[in-house]
Amino acid sequence: MQIFLTVSPDQIQKASRYTRRLAHAAYRVGPEGRLLRQNQLSQVKGGLMVLEDKDCGAIRDQDALCREVWRECVSRGFSGVVADFEQSVSEDRTAFLLALSQLCARGSRRLYVPESYGPLLPLAHVLICTALSGGILQQRLEDAVRRFGSGRLALDLQRLRMDFPLPCPSGEGLSLTRESLGALIAEKNPTVFYSSDLCARYFTCLQEKESHFILFDDGGTITRKIQAGNALGIPTGFLLYPEAEDLLPQLFSRQGNGSPQRS
Repeated sequence: MQIFLTVSPDQIQKASRYTRRLAHAAYRVGPEGRLLRQNQLSQVKGGLMVLEDKDCGAIRDQDALCREVWRECVSRGFSGVVADFEQSVSEDRTAFLLALSQLCARGSRRLYVPESYGPLLPLAHVLICTALSGGILQQRLEDAVRRFGSGRLALDLQRLRMDFPLPCPSGEGLSLTRESLGALIAEKNPTVFYSSDLCARYFTCLQEKESHFILFDDGGTITRKIQAGNALGIPTGFLLYPEAEDLLPQLFSRQGNGSPQRS
């Protein structure tokens, strides 16, 4: 599996020590529906463009936006685009992504889209998030393969660090930072277990006389998720550099070829 590190411009140099496969989170759709970019190092070439829709207005001219995205891909030598679209599926975004997927297919580039857009965009590659707080990851991946085909899938290897109060009727936990999780483990010195269903580690503890369920990923669980994708023929995965920075020496070889270590 080819693993891409998603980086902001200031993280490129550090991330490049581990892999040449970088997804550049420096682009967004602006309020007027046009392409906006952060300042980047002039020597950046290759990898992928990450395009966000945060604070995006309506995309009224999808053809113009497609042309802007395509020109940037050609200029930078990007091999594709990751549509990091967090807003709900809408008609204007669907029309833009459909046009972009057709353009990318003709130009031998790939477009990666959120799972919600997968059924609407047959030429796009579909991002499947591996961070689960319930269910069975293996089943989720197998279901995705049946829906889209393994060759169209890419793993969004989002790192779990969640705190769930018990009971938790809403099923929604509180996100933990690396520092807060580390401090909690140091304070509680818990017995840590592994969930094969979630492919994640967990422990329980008391905080202010309330029971809490802590669910998290480490290098071992991320590696197992990559191996599960490999076994199903899923060709690509994405890690967010800030989330995974402390795991990279374990996950990647130091040869700079972007290949995860075997374990």
